[in-house]
Amino acid sequence: MSERTPSQWEELAAADPAHSTWYVERFRTMAAEGKDIFGEARLVDAMLGRGGRVLDAGCGPGRLGGYLHEAGHVVVGVDVDPVLIAAAEEDYPGPTWLVGDLAELDLPGRGVKADFDVIVCAGNVMTFLAPSTREAVLAGFARHLGPAGRVVVGFGADRGYDFSQFLTDAATAGLAVDLRLSTWDLRPFTDESQFLVAVFSRAVV
Repeated sequence: MSERTPSQWEELAAADPAHSTWYVERFRTMAAEGKDIFGEARLVDAMLGRGGRVLDAGCGPGRLGGYLHEAGHVVVGVDVDPVLIAAAEEDYPGPTWLVGDLAELDLPGRGVKADFDVIVCAGNVMTFLAPSTREAVLAGFARHLGPAGRVVVGFGADRGYDFSQFLTDAATAGLAVDLRLSTWDLRPFTDESQFLVAVFSRAVV
């Protein structure tokens, strides 16, 4: 069995044990100051009827999954960092929060149905993955979609993962791009865009 490749997030947390706690407190402070930390979740909510099944992939401390749960959806959140999952459980009770590696995603093996209506991967999560695991993560998303499900991924430019390479990797993983945006508030994507929000469905074979 090959040795597991740690994500870049795990390497950051190993180098600085206070990093994950800083990240949790950053969003708690923003929420306490009344700042909008739920924009990505509003887009996902607009894609669903009530009671939709959502996988928050790389959920961090739970801000998106928590919002979507309150909006009436069934939410499962997965993150590799146990500190972030503990914060999600504390701040946003209700969803199912799981510690797990997105590169080895197997929710049916943990008693969770793989039939999500939307899988959302926000917060630059794709750029924190070990590069060698990117296609495996995207393929895992495809496996966990329901028949009409969609994957929504957002991340910024100049973070080590070229947009064109990402779209190629997604196609290789069995995902077909339906829509490209430059922001979570629905602005169109252009060649000059410094952020990509891509919506995929499972490719027809």
